[in-house]
Amino acid sequence: MTAMPHEPLTQADTLLEGFLALDTPEGFRAELIEGEIVVTPPPDGDHEKYVSRVLRQVVRRSLVDMDASGNKGLKAAGAAVERLRNHLIPDLTFSPVDADLFAGAGPWMPCDGVAMVLEVTSSRPNADREVKRRCYARGGIPLYLLVDRDTSTVTLFTDPEGDDYRELHAVPFGKYLTLPAPFGFDLETAEFL
Repeated sequence: MTAMPHEPLTQADTLLEGFLALDTPEGFRAELIEGEIVVTPPPDGDHEKYVSRVLRQVVRRSLVDMDASGNKGLKAAGAAVERLRNHLIPDLTFSPVDADLFAGAGPWMPCDGVAMVLEVTSSRPNADREVKRRCYARGGIPLYLLVDRDTSTVTLFTDPEGDDYRELHAVPFGKYLTLPAPFGFDLETAEFL
């Protein structure tokens, strides 16, 4: 039996290997976003307030029972190098309970079956507004909910196609934002003020 020659490692392979080998300090998150390794510190209390407000409403009001994770790593297809995959950790990832999506999943799973991701802007708001939006669209995640603390708005991006979402619905804090099925309720944002 002869050994098969290995393909030489590409720059993307080397970057991915280095990323996956990172040992970040406790509480920090490391993500690989469009070829850039991004390490973020633990969020502040206001950030977590918005996450909690959304989570509470989804659990109580959705038409379908939802599982949620604040630490689930997702892999979404990369744009520049086909073999490079974006590795993202949304503030919250939602999936219908019946899908049992998180059971048995490794630290980084495909986006298939994810119903919605939530991001709350923090130290790199443009990454949440633009770069992560493109990554989630590429991953085919049907709904991307963005709570933008700087602009005091909540935006729902829907209908992913290619590198972006074809529709967006934005409201200022204090207004209702309709979340479509499988959620099927009006998200109340008065508590965001």
